[in-house]
Amino acid sequence: MGFFKKSQEDRPSIPQELIDLRSAINLAALPEHVESVVAKELDRVEKTDPSAAEYSIGLNYIEYLLALPWNKYTNDNLDLGRAKTILERQHYGLQHAKERVLEFLAVRTLKSQMGSRILVVDDEEVARENIQRVILKEGHHVQTASNGVEALEKVKTEEFDLIITDLKMDQMNGLELLEATKKAGSRTEIMLVTGHATVDSAVDAFTKGASYYLTKPYKLDDLRAAVRKIVEKRQLAQITRGPILCFSGPPGTGKTSIGQAIAEAMERKFARISMAGLRDEAELRGHRRTYVGAMPGRIIGEIKNLGLKNPVFMLDEIDKIGQDFRGDPASALLEILDPEQNRNFRDHYLDVPFDLSSVMFIATANVVENLPAALLDRLEVITFSGYTEQEKMRIAHHFLIPRQLDQSGISGQWTQFTDEAVSLIIRDYTREAGLRNLEREIANVCRKLALIYLQEGKDGLPSVVDAPLIPKFLGPRRYRHEVAEAANQIGVTTGLVWTEFGGEIIFVEAARMKGSQQLTLTGSLGDILRESAQTALSYVRSNARILNIDPDFFSETDIHIHIPAGAIPKDGPSAGVTIALALISLLTGRPARRSVALSGEITLSGRILPVSGIREKSLAAQRAGVNTVVFPESNSVDIEGLPDQVKNGLEFVMAGDISSIVDLVLDAVE
Repeated sequence: MGFFKKSQEDRPSIPQELIDLRSAINLAALPEHVESVVAKELDRVEKTDPSAAEYSIGLNYIEYLLALPWNKYTNDNLDLGRAKTILERQHYGLQHAKERVLEFLAVRTLKSQMGSRILVVDDEEVARENIQRVILKEGHHVQTASNGVEALEKVKTEEFDLIITDLKMDQMNGLELLEATKKAGSRTEIMLVTGHATVDSAVDAFTKGASYYLTKPYKLDDLRAAVRKIVEKRQLAQITRGPILCFSGPPGTGKTSIGQAIAEAMERKFARISMAGLRDEAELRGHRRTYVGAMPGRIIGEIKNLGLKNPVFMLDEIDKIGQDFRGDPASALLEILDPEQNRNFRDHYLDVPFDLSSVMFIATANVVENLPAALLDRLEVITFSGYTEQEKMRIAHHFLIPRQLDQSGISGQWTQFTDEAVSLIIRDYTREAGLRNLEREIANVCRKLALIYLQEGKDGLPSVVDAPLIPKFLGPRRYRHEVAEAANQIGVTTGLVWTEFGGEIIFVEAARMKGSQQLTLTGSLGDILRESAQTALSYVRSNARILNIDPDFFSETDIHIHIPAGAIPKDGPSAGVTIALALISLLTGRPARRSVALSGEITLSGRILPVSGIREKSLAAQRAGVNTVVFPESNSVDIEGLPDQVKNGLEFVMAGDISSIVDLVLDAVE
């Protein structure tokens, strides 16, 4: 570029480190906008006393810019068969998530294989045909136009990746076509070809947005190379542009490991940044170079460490970002994740644009509803559901047990786990949608086996770990099937809710006492749950006669509604029907069946509104020993889409209003 051509004789007092730095800059092939900034900064540093703090700050800044991978990429491996093999090898189940990932890669593959659409514009027929012939051999789709006016009409009706146009033409010359195309808002790249090249015309062309300037006569290899360079740059921008995937689901369901598998399948470098508790915006945008110790943000820092411009970036736990007086990190993510903005991402420390559009960003979250609406709008959410017991069983045998035996120094040929033992661990020692606690308990068993092996030798090691051995290794069971083992009670109903850890069973307890029409709500309830309780009470009062309840039951009565586990905050719109049935049970004296679990919000007229998390709630019902599940009628489509493993052992009842399920949930009066 010519910014660093000053001779050493002109700078006799320059330290050797700056001379070496100038040589490194000349060899770095920096983008023009970066090179100009580095030139000014180096000139300033050369005039600064080396003992001053500004000297080291400027020197570090230049070295950091040189260390960034401005033009270094890895070539993507877009072999779908290989990607599918890697995903299947590392993860069992998650078919919906795997399918979406393969679709994502398929789109990129097709984009990379598509030939570019090129328009050749020249008023000389021989020149047009020669260029057309050369480009067709490169596999591109080519159209021609004999002048600028004809070309402009085609541009208005079709989208081209590249226009190769002569400079001197009748009616409309190449520069006028360039201006008209850019004015129309087209992002088409334009190459000017001319036999009347001048410095002024070249400067004018580049100023107006030309991508390349080729002088006649030219070699065909030069034309091919120029077209290839422009097309590859445009294809790279199109391939990398796409949806930002967000994996949403309970902990331990494989969100992070799927991201790692994508990076492995595409043969890209992988970087993970935990966003949990991030409160300082400077963590992402960097610090301004106004003091010693300023540094870039974590995005630019990871790219520098990897040395490549197109890694796979996993932004983990994005729903747990904080916010305080130091800024709003979620707002910074709007620029980082928006494909229209991140190609000119400006880190505060760098203070020059860096193109992030080549980075493949993948976010993970437990509850996407916690994200700001503007940020969520930029993400394509892929839901990771909890695993069924059968899926956990297979994963344990194929992945978890072999890995933990190996890590404990025990050969899988010496000891085998029975299905009954694994099932006992799943049911009585874990209560989760994912697999983390299951792997921890299996690891506990394997460590016990390692201890036995060292103390008693191989002969003392059990060849089969069966169900009776599990309590000896893990102690008394930690979880009980509350529903299956509990008796029916008046005023106590079973509900299904969804949390960031997956589906859960809750019990709603209702009690009445003499008082003055007070409704007491306990159990660390949120605003939505409190409103649901008030709505349920109003429904019962307004329909007392239909429900065979004394219409004046509330005149000298207090009602107390409690949801146990009060230390755990609870909120959400799916417990209204459970609360209403608990009140009806209390006021009619009819015991509620504990084996019937409910989920749905209600209106004052008794209609049951649809809810989300159907799969997770169904799995929670299975784990707790529920026989019958009541869901809103509007969720019938969701039930039809559930796999048989999730439906196994459950009877689904779809209800449109509360009155239709009273007799199903409540027993007769004792």
